[in-house]
Amino acid sequence: EVQLVESGGGWVQAGGSLRLSCAASGFTFDDYAIGWFRQAPGKEREGVSCISRLDGSTYYADSVKGRFTISSDNAKNTEYLQMNSLKPEDTAVYYCAAVFSYTVIKIKSTRDFDWWGQGTQVTVSS
Repeated sequence: EVQLVESGGGWVQAGGSLRLSCAASGFTFDDYAIGWFRQAPGKEREGVSCISRLDGSTYYADSVKGRFTISSDNAKNTEYLQMNSLKPEDTAVYYCAAVFSYTVIKIKSTRDFDWWGQGTQVTVSS
């Protein structure tokens, strides 16, 4: 059974940084991709970033390019989302998600992914 557990959310002032973690279990091999999504109140869930466990290729939404960095620690089966230069509009519940894939997913929809974590709140104050 695939399980994803996020951690690392919290409160930060604008311009600050946070690092989110997504611990994945239940995968036998590395042929999967991990994506990060976020959902602000009253808005649809949007894809933020993705990484392929097989080749390490990455994808970023335009809204976070240059500020967020996704990475993997294969030994720990954990993916990270380092978020720098945070803005109030980054405030949302952040979710990690997984799907079997041989390459990175250029996220178009939540339907691109099959498994989801419970989410972690990120609040950025101005």
